[in-house]
Amino acid sequence: MREDGGSGRGGQLPGRLTRRAEFQRVSRGRRASVETFTLQSRRREETGKEPVSGVRVGLTVTKSVGGAVVRNRVRRRLKEALRAAAPLEAEDDHDYVLMARREALSRRFAALVDDVRTAFRAARRRSADERRRGSTARAPKGKDRP
Repeated sequence: MREDGGSGRGGQLPGRLTRRAEFQRVSRGRRASVETFTLQSRRREETGKEPVSGVRVGLTVTKSVGGAVVRNRVRRRLKEALRAAAPLEAEDDHDYVLMARREALSRRFAALVDDVRTAFRAARRRSADERRRGSTARAPKGKDRP
């Protein structure tokens, strides 16, 4: 154990998403896919409650990935890959959700860490492109769409 209370491992995990509503809100945001997971990102909307600062990340590992033992192994590997990839190219006012795929279990750990870095870099680049173009760059969904 280090003097500052840390375990001496790589970086620290960012804040966590814990409520279902937070995961659902992020699911309506931007996506960046790599071989082992899909990264969803969305700018955090400040509510009247105390403001949350810093990056928050959630992990989703569905039953399609495997049984409970497999899902927990995938979750642990992704959490450790997030630590190893720190500092992430993430924006402080955004929330992120990693939706795991089964490939995350068999992928070499170094490649998994590279996937994390690649996905966060792509999400940040898309967010920056969106800000440059303005919020009207995306056509609305629905019947009025050409």
